[in-house]
Amino acid sequence: MVEERAYWLAWSQITGVGAVLLRRVQQHFGTLEAAWEAPAQALGEVEGIGGRLVEAVAQGRSQLHPEELLEQHCAKNPHFWTPADAEYPRLLLEIPSPPPVLYYCGEINRQENLGSTPLVTIVGTRYPTDYGRRWTRKISAALAQHGFTVVSGMATGIDAEAHRGCLEAGGRTWAVMGTGLDLVYPASHSKLARDIQKQGLVLSEYPVGTKPERGHFPVRNRIIAGLSRAVLIAEAPQKSGALITARYANEFCRDVYALPGSLDNEQSLGCLGLLNRGANLVLSEGHLLEMLGTMPQLDVVEQSPQPPELEPELAQVLQAITVEPTSFDLIVQQVGLSASSVSGILLQLELLGLVSQLPGMRYKRADS
Repeated sequence: MVEERAYWLAWSQITGVGAVLLRRVQQHFGTLEAAWEAPAQALGEVEGIGGRLVEAVAQGRSQLHPEELLEQHCAKNPHFWTPADAEYPRLLLEIPSPPPVLYYCGEINRQENLGSTPLVTIVGTRYPTDYGRRWTRKISAALAQHGFTVVSGMATGIDAEAHRGCLEAGGRTWAVMGTGLDLVYPASHSKLARDIQKQGLVLSEYPVGTKPERGHFPVRNRIIAGLSRAVLIAEAPQKSGALITARYANEFCRDVYALPGSLDNEQSLGCLGLLNRGANLVLSEGHLLEMLGTMPQLDVVEQSPQPPELEPELAQVLQAITVEPTSFDLIVQQVGLSASSVSGILLQLELLGLVSQLPGMRYKRADS
């Protein structure tokens, strides 16, 4: 039997099928294996797939063999996750465009991936003031000391300060790159990348050998926003990539925070604009920690043992439901069964008193 992750990899190679469309394909067919085997006309039922793309998909499928592709790909890129993998960062599964393949390098902490260790994103301008640098370091160090993992983009300026402040405090940090993991950009951050790998992870949706291209960085910002429940813009002008991250954070229903600055400082005007539009004002590192203290946390799924008498598929679906309300689509994504099968299993679990349904097709454990 071919692994489901092989189909995520294979679909990612089809020209014209991006992350958003691939998520729709997966949700429509239940699994990407079923979608791969589906007749061409059935693909046309998916929103966003027109006649030309159906032909392109059919041609692409005829030239790719998922099992062989996975074997060949692992030879060059052995360390990666797909949404079919248990260690795929859980919060990324909530966004409408989860990367079908996410490469990683460094020290894995499974609790971070499953959401029991909270992640906070800090991003900002490449040209920070002394004020921006100082406060970014203070805040990232405070977060690290209180058990948070800091996420950023390893760019020059605020991003680098966020990583360094966390590392110096002995904390863990994740960096999301817009290149392949073998090409650090900027090159001057090669040592920083090595240091991050010792105390965290360097991530990218691009395979090895991918060079820096202007269009990659705004797209990777969705990952930076999606990995965390909270996003802090430390310092940013009115036109800044950090504001793209803030926009993604709003779209993904993440909490957005901004550090205030002077009206005389051009590098603070983007943050002031965010505050004017409703972002949370950060008055100090302690104030931020106080606000983050109310942030909902996901519990580790494995902490809830399954009743031994359940049939395997029922236990599998129950395992995918946390104490936090879990969407139907996310459950389907986690278990790799068809939507219709999952729906029937959820009904059985409800009748057994193990699961309760909430508005919006969300489910939670009945005893939570």
